[in-house]
Amino acid sequence: MTARLLYVMDPMCSWCWGFAPVAQALIAQAAAAGVATRVVPGGLRRGGNALDGSTRKYILEHWQAVAEATGQPFRYDGAMPDGFVYDTEPACRALVAARELDAERVWPLLTLIQRSFYQQGVDVTRAPQLVELAQQVGFDRERFAVQFASHDIRAATAADFTWVQDLGIAGFPTLLAERNGQLALLTNGYQSQATLQPLLGRWLQQAACA
Repeated sequence: MTARLLYVMDPMCSWCWGFAPVAQALIAQAAAAGVATRVVPGGLRRGGNALDGSTRKYILEHWQAVAEATGQPFRYDGAMPDGFVYDTEPACRALVAARELDAERVWPLLTLIQRSFYQQGVDVTRAPQLVELAQQVGFDRERFAVQFASHDIRAATAADFTWVQDLGIAGFPTLLAERNGQLALLTNGYQSQATLQPLLGRWLQQAACA
């Protein structure tokens, strides 16, 4: 029997930042039962133009709603300054590069990218910043930079985006439980730990008995 969780998200998705403590608890719950988690970046926004004032205002209001609903901290002052292009592909690609180099460091890197963007105002759309963050969680700087820029990682990132689209996943975070190739939806969108832990617990129990 092969079982795993698939955490479909984007490191620059505010609801995913809001969901981060819940996701961490669920991943730990699954790991305790011998079930690993694969992080699958979904590509919230790709390319585009610099944010205008009205779009920035809309996004910040959205952040405030996430903060109120989840309790996660956000820094609003100086966030997304003039000229900022909200392109999440580079941050997603950093996770794919990390996954290929050392899957154990994907979650620490994801957490650091999220914290850097939402709490510290770091521009995580830029390669040098992402390489720096990868080094901070233990990756060799030069090796990560080469991997991050490679054609294979670009293609793998695009393949993740396509897989998510083909499944019809329209919102993040999404948590899927996979057993023997069969997918079960645990959540599409933010839900509390109190709601999701029993659901995951039942699935883990069924998986253990299969």
